[in-house]
Amino acid sequence: MSCEIMNCSLPDRVLLLSYVMDRRHDRLYLQPLWDFVTAKKPLIKSPFFPVLFSFTAYMAFCLPYIALDFLSTRLPNLRKYKIQPQNYPTLGMMVPCIIQSMYHHVVFIFPVTFLHWYWKPMNLPVTAPELPEVMLEVVGCLLLFDFEYFLWHLIHHKVPWLYKTFHKVHHKHISTFALTTQYSSVWELLSLGFFAAINPVLLGCHPLTEMIFFLVNIWLSVEDHSGYDLPWSTHRLVPFGLYGGAPHHDLHHLKFKSNYAPYFTHWDKLFGTFTESHSN
Repeated sequence: MSCEIMNCSLPDRVLLLSYVMDRRHDRLYLQPLWDFVTAKKPLIKSPFFPVLFSFTAYMAFCLPYIALDFLSTRLPNLRKYKIQPQNYPTLGMMVPCIIQSMYHHVVFIFPVTFLHWYWKPMNLPVTAPELPEVMLEVVGCLLLFDFEYFLWHLIHHKVPWLYKTFHKVHHKHISTFALTTQYSSVWELLSLGFFAAINPVLLGCHPLTEMIFFLVNIWLSVEDHSGYDLPWSTHRLVPFGLYGGAPHHDLHHLKFKSNYAPYFTHWDKLFGTFTESHSN
């Protein structure tokens, strides 16, 4: 790089140096975070890490909504954010969801991630990715996942045998709450897990980007099933109605025949399966 800079004219040299410095700054933003992650290398490279990471993140993202479910029944100011205010989950509805999620993680997800760990150990590079690269690739992974799940979801609704055999269990609750996010059949859970795992590989993402995508994906899935339309919800932050969010997905559970995409609205609009959602 130094030879290239010396061979350039002065204006080009200034531009090239500026570009190099910008890239270094982009890396510096995430390098402390990546150093913190790699300091936990024995844990990160453990065969137990993927399943612990997945379940811990899932429960952590569910907890605020679980608290909101109990508080909003007593506080009218919170109740106005409930999409279906006449329906609240009970402890008897929540506990089976938690038990099933724990069972699936231990009995099904762990063996799959263990095999992946055995055949392809994780490589942890020294340098962090650049911030713009992370942001672009996370959005790319989300768009890919959105398309894959839209097709999977549409097919599993249009083919009666697939719906009854694999997807119907996820529609047990027509009024969703956070813990219904992973209340599904093993086939559905593993299918969506495969989509989430393969997309960072297809895009050649850095391991840190992959972890950030997993966290964002889990968070958005939980938010979709939360049953709340809060002022800071993702669909209120993304302009032009490009993102459906919790109202969009809640309507799918209520009506069954529209809004198949998990996050964005463009595929439902293109396929004529979009229904406008109105909170409360």
